[in-house]
Amino acid sequence: MQKAAPATVCDPDRLPDRSPALPADPSAPVLDVVVPVFNEERDLEPGVRRLHAHLRDTFPYPFRITVADNASTDATPRIAARLAAELPEVRWLRLAEKGRGRALRAAWSRSPAPVLAYVDVDLSTGLSALLPLVAPLISGHSDLAIGTRLAPGARVVRGPKREFVSRCYNALLRSTLAVGFSDAQCGFKAVRREVAERLLPLVRDAEWFFDTELLVIAERAGLRIHEVPVDWVDDPDSRVDLRATALADLRGITRLGRALARGTLPPAGLRAGADAPPPGLVAQLWRFAAVGAVSTLGHLLLYAALRPAAGAQLANALALLVCAVGNTAANRRLTFGLRGRGGALGHHLRGLAVFVLGLALTGGALAALHRLAPGAERGTELAVLVAANLAATLLRFMLLRAWVFRAAAGGTRA
Repeated sequence: MQKAAPATVCDPDRLPDRSPALPADPSAPVLDVVVPVFNEERDLEPGVRRLHAHLRDTFPYPFRITVADNASTDATPRIAARLAAELPEVRWLRLAEKGRGRALRAAWSRSPAPVLAYVDVDLSTGLSALLPLVAPLISGHSDLAIGTRLAPGARVVRGPKREFVSRCYNALLRSTLAVGFSDAQCGFKAVRREVAERLLPLVRDAEWFFDTELLVIAERAGLRIHEVPVDWVDDPDSRVDLRATALADLRGITRLGRALARGTLPPAGLRAGADAPPPGLVAQLWRFAAVGAVSTLGHLLLYAALRPAAGAQLANALALLVCAVGNTAANRRLTFGLRGRGGALGHHLRGLAVFVLGLALTGGALAALHRLAPGAERGTELAVLVAANLAATLLRFMLLRAWVFRAAAGGTRA
């Protein structure tokens, strides 16, 4: 059993160095592939021997394989110890508690290799993708790399149940957490060590959600994630409890969603900092349009609900006020890339000033309609409000970009 390597102190205000990951000692391992296992006495030896032979024959640099045994109760520890004694590139790490995330955290934290990876012991993922997975990390092009079964070029053989669950899970991630990566669950990932040193203390989960949380934090921090389409064949003997795993994943998604909504997700030490440029104009326009569409719909629905009791002008004012607060918060986070609470009060106060202008435009349009056509129907009112909202939206974007959020240069951008 190997000893823990001393912790490396990292400057939290710097992005990871993307220089080539080649150690000064030519005999030191460049890659450490972790194989997390729990009661895998049947698959462990053939899997590790196959992985070792593949790396020996195809990988151009020194490598290491670490078997991370998380509290196995069968013959897995004895097999792992025997493989470590027989194969010089194999190490064995024994943990007293279960949890794939816990095993990966322990193995990656102890490894001296500049590039860290992991594969499932059954090697469901074709090993021909291993070198394409780690090459961008070795060269310095990317910070993390993942195998994906859902991207064009991937070839997957698995049952309809697991296919459905996997696609639903990743669709849920995209719709709730707005992630950009395509496959969070494929057991075929790699990360540069200096990136892992910054990410691992921020990941709370120690089980199956570990991968997803790691990727969400990395993406929110602006790190570069490389995707490799893989060949993947389902293991029919898989003992993953789909129901328990799905429930744990839903709890993890809910926890991350709350953290994102509150601005408390902790990757600030990985961001480029205050000097990072905001999203470009085209990206801002698309995001602003999406936020505006939702705000306009909300405004119309609230107006229609309040109109019978409050009258046209008061209903419009109340609906616009509620939507203006949400619109400012959404644009602050999504359109202009600002995180944290710094300057938030000033942004909302300036946003309320913009709201007053929007109220003047929409209220003035309603007043003009009622003056010109006193008996106008509700549908006509809504149409006038839509037109007035379009004009108010254009004005709002220009003011948000030039005034409301321009003063936030000291804020933290994603």
